[in-house]
Amino acid sequence: MKTLKFKLYAHKRNRHLKRTINAAGVIYNHCIALHKRYYRMWGKHLNCAKLQSHIAKLRKRNQFWQLVGSQAVQDICQRIKKAYQLFFKHNKKGVKPPGFKKVKKYKSFTLKQAGYKFLGGNRVKIGSRVYQFWKSREIEGTVKTLAIKRTPLGELFMVLVVEDVSPEVEVKTGRIAGFDFGLKTFLTCFSSGDATRTGGTTIESPQFFKQSLNAIKKASSQHSKKLKGSSNRERARKNLVRKYEDISHRRRDWFWKLAHELTDRFDILCFETLSLKGMQRLWGRKISDLAFGEFLEILEWVAKNKSKQIVFVDRWYPSSKTCSSCGHILENLDLSVREWRCPSCQSVNGRDENAARNIQMVGTSTIGLGDVSRVVPAIAV
Repeated sequence: MKTLKFKLYAHKRNRHLKRTINAAGVIYNHCIALHKRYYRMWGKHLNCAKLQSHIAKLRKRNQFWQLVGSQAVQDICQRIKKAYQLFFKHNKKGVKPPGFKKVKKYKSFTLKQAGYKFLGGNRVKIGSRVYQFWKSREIEGTVKTLAIKRTPLGELFMVLVVEDVSPEVEVKTGRIAGFDFGLKTFLTCFSSGDATRTGGTTIESPQFFKQSLNAIKKASSQHSKKLKGSSNRERARKNLVRKYEDISHRRRDWFWKLAHELTDRFDILCFETLSLKGMQRLWGRKISDLAFGEFLEILEWVAKNKSKQIVFVDRWYPSSKTCSSCGHILENLDLSVREWRCPSCQSVNGRDENAARNIQMVGTSTIGLGDVSRVVPAIAV
């Protein structure tokens, strides 16, 4: 499966899709209210089939609700059901139940098997109306779902989930690499397959949010000064949203290019499991700017399509405190210490390079290839 995203051309008929998204938001909030009332009365979860049947009866008496297709309504009920199942299963881990959403900020509706038809070229029929979209690439494979999504700027996008029929060609390099995330450097890479080129290589993060921080502050200040409800405030809000969207787009573009570069160079990529919530509490905005979690999601998707393997090492493994040459483990290693000498073998270890090498060794042994990196001498950086 793969996801394709196309932008709809701006047209006055798009107002109908925006009203449909608003109607979907009203239905969503009504379903949440029913779930809360049912749980308060009976102390158990509302059955999804009963909820769908009840909403179908209400749709017949409400013309505004009829804007949303029956399959889109079923999708809303099913997503709420999954959200409650996650809450009941992981509520001790901080997962919250689904709550009410502002209708104007509600984002999308989804059609699965019916309600849409592609007419050829760049035209698609949704309901009884025909819309045009920017066809940036061909749609290959069977379309499973179609979603219409609204951005904070009010723009509309068509998101397709397609059954991929042409997987990418597998390219074997025979290389295994270990990677260590860092605050000063985005990634530190160690590979035993090509020590002269990749051993101890560092990849710096552009830190897109930090680059645009002054522009964000200025746009936010201008927005807060405008009178609430005025057209000037709405114009300032859109200007602020554009700043944030520009940061997000540049960061994602960099992530995709980096993911393809790494998967082209290595067959097996070893990473340390991260506690992103804990890192967020300690370093806040910087962790959000680096966006390690988003990068790993993209990398896993690219690796899967290229038949590459990603191995995760347990977060409690002392990768920074373990000497990669002899295996000696330090009792304590302060975060400010960037380089240390092993008391056992006297080798000098750079913190990030040493961690990347240990992660590569543990990841390699995990998949049963043995300890291949100890035969490579330590690389001075």
